[in-house]
Amino acid sequence: MALNANDRSIANFTMAGHALVHWFETSIPIFLVVWLDEFSVGVALFGIVVALGYAPFGLGALPGGILADRYGARPLVLVCLGGMSLAFLVLAIATSIYAIAVGLVLWGVAASVYHPAGLSLISTGVEDRGTVFAWHGIAGNAGIALGPFVTATLLIFLEWSVVAAILAVPGVIAVLYGLGAEFDPTAAVADDADAGPDEALSPADLLGNSRTLFASAFAVVFVLVAFEGLYYRGTLTYLPEILHGLPAIEALALPAGLEGIQPADYVYVGLLVVGMAGQYAGGKLTNRVSPARGLAAIFAVLVVLALAFVPVTTAEAGLGTIVALCGLLGFFLFAIQPFYQNAVAIYTPPDARGLSYGYTYLAEFGFGSASIAVGGFVLGELSQTVFFAVIAGFAVGGGLLAGALLVGDGRFATADGTLEANADD
Repeated sequence: MALNANDRSIANFTMAGHALVHWFETSIPIFLVVWLDEFSVGVALFGIVVALGYAPFGLGALPGGILADRYGARPLVLVCLGGMSLAFLVLAIATSIYAIAVGLVLWGVAASVYHPAGLSLISTGVEDRGTVFAWHGIAGNAGIALGPFVTATLLIFLEWSVVAAILAVPGVIAVLYGLGAEFDPTAAVADDADAGPDEALSPADLLGNSRTLFASAFAVVFVLVAFEGLYYRGTLTYLPEILHGLPAIEALALPAGLEGIQPADYVYVGLLVVGMAGQYAGGKLTNRVSPARGLAAIFAVLVVLALAFVPVTTAEAGLGTIVALCGLLGFFLFAIQPFYQNAVAIYTPPDARGLSYGYTYLAEFGFGSASIAVGGFVLGELSQTVFFAVIAGFAVGGGLLAGALLVGDGRFATADGTLEANADD
């Protein structure tokens, strides 16, 4: 069934926003490789700087959701798009590591409001939510792949500062489009008297609902997602730099005229493209496999994949082995996401779903960003072997928690009740 005009308009607006959030997000690790050469600082310090940018991306998700409830989702998405573009213009004129830090923090703060605001807009304005959520996810995956691809390609021909400015242009265009887009943000809940943007949670309600959530199985899911975020962010941030140093990739003989191409960057992009297939497969499997079982299985695979990078990066592994390992990593790194998203829906009550997802993104992108600082220190002061051992340890932690959910299946509260009902248990 075709989308109605309002659904189409909201879909176009949110798809642009979702794609651009990840367009900017995944371009940063490509820039990191260039910045390490440009500025005379070690990888440990730069790890802290990049973590300062990624941390607000997650830490701001919860207040972003509260602001969306208070002021409406559309203004928040527009602020997000404009703020991210401004942040990359700041990066474009940066001449020191401190200016880079300012630009990254600005990006993280602006980007943090998108997920709660964009998902809220779809949930209140779209009639055919399933279809729009599907296209919304595809748009995000496209941004994840295109960000590093376009960045790596432009860096062949242009200075990194010029590339950063060019990457800001689609964000400006999206703001202009959003200002002119016409849609009803509450069309799907038009008969609900409490659907307006003024109905924000009071501090007392927020505290009470949060206390109830964390007294339930959601506490396990929250920490599990934090471990997944630590694995995800640490791996995707430093893998481009690690791939650049592998002999099999450095030894590639490129045709005349293509000497400026960095093959490592395109291996990384390929990993993200394969991740699109992983996320699709994971989404399909959530209809057949319980979240706890799926999470436990994929965390086990992620442990093996992280440890498999140790011999690949310490010995002279062939190009085919490196590409295959990166492809498997990309597939399972994104296949796990539908499972933890489904786990949130199962282990939380319906009237706390928005708050639950706010905390979920806080764990994924906020606490998960700590692995950037940890990874920078380990790579700068220790070795790649220790780095991948630490990454594997994050997956072990997540797997143990998934096992706890699996063993306790049937004894944890599901989403059948309300906050009040759970509080009385």
